[in-house]
Amino acid sequence: MTEIPDIHAASIPGEETFPPAGAQPFATPRGIPLGAQLQPGGRCTFRVWAPQRERVELHIVAPHEQHVTLAKNDVGYHEATVDDVAEGTRYFFTLDSTDRPDPASRHQPEGVHGPSEVVGTDFTWHDEGWRGLTLESYVVYELHVGTFTQEGTFDAVIEKLDALRELGITAVELLPVAQFPGTRNWGYDGTYVGAAQTSYGGPRALKRLVDACHQRGLAILLDVVYNHLGPEGNYLGEYGPYFTDRYKTPWGLALNFDGAHSDDVRWYFIHSALQWIDEFHFDGLRVDAVHAIVDHSAEPFLQDLCTAVRTRAEKLGRRIYTIAESDLNDPRVITPAGEFGLGFDAQWADDYHHVLHRLLTGESDGYYSGFSDKVSDLARVLRNGYFYVGQHSPYRGRKYGLAPKTKDGAKFVVSIQNHDQVGNRMLGERLPELVSFDKVRLAAAALILAPFIPMLFMGEEYGEKAPFQYFTSHSDPDLIEAVRKGRAEEFDDFSWEGEPPDPHDEQTFLNSKLNWKSLEHEEHQSTLRLYRQLLALRRDTPALRTLDLSAIETHADDDRGVLLMRRWSGRSQVLVGFNFSDKAQTVSAQLARAASWKAAIDTGAKIDGERVTLAPESFAVWSAEA
Repeated sequence: MTEIPDIHAASIPGEETFPPAGAQPFATPRGIPLGAQLQPGGRCTFRVWAPQRERVELHIVAPHEQHVTLAKNDVGYHEATVDDVAEGTRYFFTLDSTDRPDPASRHQPEGVHGPSEVVGTDFTWHDEGWRGLTLESYVVYELHVGTFTQEGTFDAVIEKLDALRELGITAVELLPVAQFPGTRNWGYDGTYVGAAQTSYGGPRALKRLVDACHQRGLAILLDVVYNHLGPEGNYLGEYGPYFTDRYKTPWGLALNFDGAHSDDVRWYFIHSALQWIDEFHFDGLRVDAVHAIVDHSAEPFLQDLCTAVRTRAEKLGRRIYTIAESDLNDPRVITPAGEFGLGFDAQWADDYHHVLHRLLTGESDGYYSGFSDKVSDLARVLRNGYFYVGQHSPYRGRKYGLAPKTKDGAKFVVSIQNHDQVGNRMLGERLPELVSFDKVRLAAAALILAPFIPMLFMGEEYGEKAPFQYFTSHSDPDLIEAVRKGRAEEFDDFSWEGEPPDPHDEQTFLNSKLNWKSLEHEEHQSTLRLYRQLLALRRDTPALRTLDLSAIETHADDDRGVLLMRRWSGRSQVLVGFNFSDKAQTVSAQLARAASWKAAIDTGAKIDGERVTLAPESFAVWSAEA
């Protein structure tokens, strides 16, 4: 393999070069900074990978126009170091007389078609002693910056952090913030993977948010999208072979992670991942839809990514995690790289959501068709992390999944609501719009008391009823219409009636903002109190705090719709009862005789020897010391 010339001297001021000195090399052979890197003395190095371009020109457009031809090395990187360049300088790269933004841009103040902006790495951090949290202690709060507050900015999120900490949240997870078209979007149409969204406040505001989280003892995760790029403002293919037509994705061109030149494509994305960690101090990355990445190489890109992040975490002495979104039920995702897995620390586990949703709502369309209304389905997931572990899936029409070889519940992130499961409903209804208040309480207990990492979706803690709908703000009329049509076709597997909200209508976005004034009403206040109580119980009870799937025993009575779960750690024990039926139920189970139980939360349930009596659509929690 051709060795790259020694150009590591162009380091990020205040940071070590990629890879850091003393660290193990990444699987990629590159490891050089991309984009615009400020240097001492008012200079800046610009570097871009464009192997199929013989000439790339730097076009500085502000504050003073300037044209500089970049020098090309023998592996396709073009670069130049330019004098008198400061933060705020705006520039393009010129390809055949056409100006294009920097693929590794850190800021796009004029949007996805405008010039990139030079951003410095200097920032006054207040988290010098921060080393992160153990994954087992994570209670994740997923939020969309644009709809979380009326202002829709990074700075506005800071104002809510104290309330999240008091609730019992330990980790905030941001939906993607990489620059996307317009001012409103879920974030999965981003086209500049390292540029913090301008309408949210840009890179320095994002750093203020991360710093504020760490000052409060909160970890913060970032959702990143490495399986596709959005269509508008996507000029990456004009620079080099970033894409391939060998594979297809539901969202556009597949990325070239296993073909010719794929080493440099991998480095582009790994560079971005490490940038979020190094420059922005994120504690981890949630990697979107890894099942949509087709990569037949012996050492897959995703394995390289996880290895690079783990290497950087060891070098920095911080706890930094990679969490996959995967619908494959493939244990290789969370198997260490040394055991021929991808090496993710954890994954989203949708089966838990699907089983609960089926039990709570009775819905059986689409992917819910593969789940029954039996509580034994829930018991199966509680023991394995997955429901499907190799049996036939009616929805997929084939056998599906494989049992994971781990009993570490921290490998699985579960939810009863998230942006996908709410937002991908035709009308974007949240759970409180679909079920009774009692069932909302029951769902909360099933989430928080499970032996997994719980994730709350913004507003869930107080029973938010505002929808979370799909919204965009593209500028291309043909693309706008294509999105409308594609959105409507997504619901063919469901029996929902009516028309989906127009994604391009600003009102769809405004309807999706949280209504914090709901907390003025008792129903929402009582929901918030319940979440606080459950999260405090989870934090303070060793049997609930320890996520050991081998320390769990279940009793499922499908006829009565009752599930009993006993968990233990050392001397600490808990017994949790769930009644999903609309009638009071009494069940007998030997696991109830394991200890002298005391009510940990008084819900009016009764326990007498082996007999447990639960009110309709309710839960109960008892604790004991062995």
